[in-house]
This record gives sequence, structure tokens and C-alpha cells, in this order.
Amino acid sequence: MQPASTEALSAPALASPASPASPASVTDLRLRPGSRDFRRANLALFAAGVATFVLLYSTQGLLPILSADLDLTPGQASWTASASTLGLALALLPASALSDRYGRTAVMTASTLAAALLALALPFAPDLTTLVVLRAVQGAALAGLPATAMAYLAEEVHPAALASAMGLYVAGNSIGGMGGRLVSGWVAAAWGWRWGLAVSAVLALLAVLAFRLLIPRARHFRRTPVDARALATTVAGHLRNPLLLRLYALGMLFMAVFGAVYNTVGYRLTSAPFHLPESVAASIFVVYLVGTASSASAGRLTARWGRRGTLYLAISTTTAGLLLSLANSLFLAILGLVLITAGFFAGHATASSAVGRTAATGRAQASALYLIAYYLGNSLGGTIGADAYHSTGWSGTAAVALTAMACAAGVTLYATHRATAARRAVAVDTLRA
Repeated sequence: MQPASTEALSAPALASPASPASPASVTDLRLRPGSRDFRRANLALFAAGVATFVLLYSTQGLLPILSADLDLTPGQASWTASASTLGLALALLPASALSDRYGRTAVMTASTLAAALLALALPFAPDLTTLVVLRAVQGAALAGLPATAMAYLAEEVHPAALASAMGLYVAGNSIGGMGGRLVSGWVAAAWGWRWGLAVSAVLALLAVLAFRLLIPRARHFRRTPVDARALATTVAGHLRNPLLLRLYALGMLFMAVFGAVYNTVGYRLTSAPFHLPESVAASIFVVYLVGTASSASAGRLTARWGRRGTLYLAISTTTAGLLLSLANSLFLAILGLVLITAGFFAGHATASSAVGRTAATGRAQASALYLIAYYLGNSLGGTIGADAYHSTGWSGTAAVALTAMACAAGVTLYATHRATAARRAVAVDTLRA
């Protein structure tokens, strides 16, 4: 559910690890708020985000129905959701390299269209194994959009407007995630999971068409050949950067919480003590609207509280939601889910926005590495959280998620300590001078 924000990225630096920085005159010509192409770019990436997340999480709202129809445990059924994010994670770096060679819009279009066409085959899967394999291939096909969307916006949008543009892209992700789960869940509750997946495929195809019609022509993309050695060097450099590693860890930890919670919330709501009907339980995904708002406001929160302050707020909000969700009160459980969703989207948007600012070169690859960690977190958290639910109920899922948030707090505290120590060192050097 995907996400992301990057700030102040120069186009040539994104296009190739070895590219020189773009001149200020090029930056000044990028899209600004109020222009027609700026609005079209925002709407196009919003539609692409909708298509991607309708497809990526199309089975998540169906997991209880899949379990009942195919006689699966929550952990087994969760693989239909985890396989797609795992496939996506593994394909992100190759997709980012292809976008450097063939262009951002071409890769985004091919990626979303291929994934939507694969979605048409899902309703005909005869068993769990086939469904999981198709979902993994579909996730790999989808990789071209998240690997490229941040690079496209960073190249085409003026740095001053980039945070808001990225926030709207993440908002499209949340709308797609919500809409896909809601529609597929409602349809599946009435006619079965196969029809739920079919409707998701049609919705995604319409969103892909909207993206292709709206996306402005890329003006600042510079085509570069795929250089495996240079790519490996760039990736290795990013993996030696302590700040980038902390940001990758935060993305993984936040997404582990999200995967654990949303892979199991349907089971909890349809079981004791709530016993909600499948169609009503599927409606819980409307809380994604909270994520839309929190991701779109992440830039303002960061401007006011700073990156680490916003991360502390996101971690605290998510943790409070997890604790509230333990109550056997439907109202408190839903309120907890709202807080979890708000905290997750704020944390993800904040961490991902810092990746582009931190990486001096190879920013497309830096963003791809962030998303790899992010989606691996979803696969691991979703599967572990579902297994924990099967073993000990919702308290097991909450324990997995709370552990992840404790680790995220530790990472952020360590970053604060390092920043404070660095400021003191600078102050001492200044006094000595």
C-alpha cells in the first residue's frame, strides 16, 4: 500500500547514478501548482496509484472468504496477499533500471497494463497454489509503477511542490487500497471471491486508461543505457549509507504493522466477540480515507515538527491504535484501526520523503531500495501476523505489530541521538575556531 514522497530531486541524478546535477534553469521550468500540466500529472499519478493498489491488495479483503471456500488457515490465505508484495519487491530494482533506459511513462504504462491483464486470469485459478503464483507474477509486473512514479515526479515537478505532489500520489495509493478492498469484499460477500477479483480487474483497467490519457509528456527525462555494474555500485553505496539504512528499516517496520493488521482484521471482525457479516466487515476498509488525509498532510507536519518529530508522532499514533484495538469493544477496535491507519500513512510518507533528500546520486535506485524494504515488510508482517492470529488470536497480531513499532521507535531515537551529537560537535568546532 505504497507508497511515498521524495523532495528536491534533480532529474539527471535520478536518471543515472553518474549523471551530473541539473542546472537551476531546468529546475525552474518544472511543473508548478496552478499549471494545467501540474494538475494532469497529479491526477494521472493518482489514477496510477489507484490501479496499482486495487490490484496489489485485491485479495486482502477476501481472506476470510478464501479461507472458508478453500479450507485455508489465515496464514495460508494471507499468502495470496503477501505473494504480490513479495513479487513486487523482488522486481523493483530491475524495473527502476528499465525506466532509466525506456522512459518513465512507458514503463509505468506497460507495468500497470500488464498487471491489470493478469488480474483477468485470477478468477479462474483452480487452487491456492495457482492463485499464489499468479499473484506473485502480478506483483512483479506492478513493480514498474512504484519504482518509477517517484522518479517521474521528482524530474517533472518543481522541488517546492514535490512534497505535495508526492502526498497526492500516496493519497491515490490509499484510495486504491481502500476501493479495491471495499468493492472486492462487497462483491465477494454476495457472489464469491472469484467475482470480487473480476470486478477489481475491471476497475484497475479503467484507472490505467485514465492514467495514460492524463499523464503529461516527460520533458526532463534523460535516457541512459542500463549499466549493471554502475547499478550495483550505486546500490552498494546506498546500502553503506547509515541514514538511508535507517529510513529503509522504518519503511519495513511501518509496513510490517500494516500488513499484519490488515491481513487479519477481517477474521477478527467476523469472529467472536463481534460476529459481523462478511459484507459489513469488508466495509472496515473505508478507514483508508484517514490514510488519504494523513499522507496528504505529511508535508505540512514535517514542515512544522521536523522529520523525526513527525516520525515520533506517527509511531505514537500507531501504537495507541494497536493498544486500543485490543479492547473487545467494536467502537474501540474501529477507533484503533483508524489511528493505526493514520499513523502508518504519516510515517511512510515521512520516511520515504527523506530518501530522495538523503541520496546525493542514484535517487531512483535509493527509492527502489526503500520500496523493496517496504514491501518485504508487508510480506513478512502479513504472514507472521496471520500466523500469530491463527495461534493466539488478535492479541498475537497486536504483539507482532507492537514489536515492530518498538523497533521503529528505537531506530528514530538512535537517529535523534546521532543528530544531537553531530550538532554538538559542530558547535564545539565553531567555538574552537
